[in-house]
Amino acid sequence: MRRTFTILVTSFRMALDELRKNRLRSFLSLFGITIGIFCIIAVLATVSSLDKTVHDEMKAMGASTVFIEKWPWGGGSNYPWWKYLSRPVPQYSEVRLVKQRADYAANVAFMYGGQANVEYGDYALTNIQFYGVTEEFNQIQSVDIGYGRYILPSEFSQGAPVMVLGYKNAEKLFDSAYIAVGKTVEVKGNRVTIVGVIKKQGSSLLGGWDFDNSYVVPFLFCTNLVNVRGNNGTLLAKSREGIPIDEFKGQLRGVMRSIRRLNPRQDDNFALNDITSGAGELNNIFSYMTIGGFAITGLSFIVGIFGVANIMFVTVRERTPMIGLKKAIGAKRRTILLEFLLESAFLCVIGGVMGIILVFLLTFMLTYVLHFTVSISIGLFLGAVFFCIFTGILAGIIPASIAAKMDPVVAIRSS
Repeated sequence: MRRTFTILVTSFRMALDELRKNRLRSFLSLFGITIGIFCIIAVLATVSSLDKTVHDEMKAMGASTVFIEKWPWGGGSNYPWWKYLSRPVPQYSEVRLVKQRADYAANVAFMYGGQANVEYGDYALTNIQFYGVTEEFNQIQSVDIGYGRYILPSEFSQGAPVMVLGYKNAEKLFDSAYIAVGKTVEVKGNRVTIVGVIKKQGSSLLGGWDFDNSYVVPFLFCTNLVNVRGNNGTLLAKSREGIPIDEFKGQLRGVMRSIRRLNPRQDDNFALNDITSGAGELNNIFSYMTIGGFAITGLSFIVGIFGVANIMFVTVRERTPMIGLKKAIGAKRRTILLEFLLESAFLCVIGGVMGIILVFLLTFMLTYVLHFTVSISIGLFLGAVFFCIFTGILAGIIPASIAAKMDPVVAIRSS
């Protein structure tokens, strides 16, 4: 054990001596390892952080929620909009029927989205997004309250003129969000009391509900603001725990067809949309990004392996007399082999550490620019270190074998 530790320390010192003696040559040779580690960790860290952020946002938007609407989600030049133009819009009255017939549904709500000005004294916010919702909306899509409270069941049933205001809107109207609670604003000639301020959400990659820049009112009060028979109504149904989303959608399809009284020959006149339907496509994109990162990394590591091997070949040639002397006084082949393999591995680890430092700097920049946290996991960090050690062993195996097989007499005379 002590001997092994001595070999480790000696190899590490030799690696540092090599870097000090030939700084430019060592730097250029290790640059491929540095770039390779930088590329793979940067890509994997960004992709994994992006994947986690997107899936967290999808979960927050309702991973087990089905949106029953007139239009299916999608777009592009091939979107057959003419097929859906004559479809009826979801109605508030259908909430009760879906709750009665869909036993897989834990909660059902109705939501109408629109825009209206919010006025307070001499200040006004124009064309602010609002959501007129029914009582179970908050059990489907959580609306976290930062100050005040959420809308009460009695206020939903009575269509009371109350609202919960988005954090940024509250700051714009009142400078400080916490003082907005209890204030009365005017919306389309209606005096509305702010009973709560929604907790600050921050920016979102998927857009989502954008509660920071919107407000929520009871649906029955919403009928005083706009004509809710437009195209902006949505039925939201959340499945019970343990029900697969496809099975839930299958039941909802049958329920909606019975509510709409469609015969077997008629096509669906509604769309069942869910957040997770785009998860497969997102996973494919992330996979392609990861493959691209590995391709770049592979090329960088090939260059790096040749660079480190070049250092080790030169090192073996420069230390030939020392190798002969060590073997002459009893050093075994495996000891010489181990020393050079460890030195090669240490050189690669040093190059990898340089790459990791660059990635840490990059994560701060990406977090600021992309508005989501880019982080390096411990597993990714340890994986990079072990990969550097493996690369070092691979790059140093031939030079180390040559050194281990040298004849001591010939090696000493080469000086």
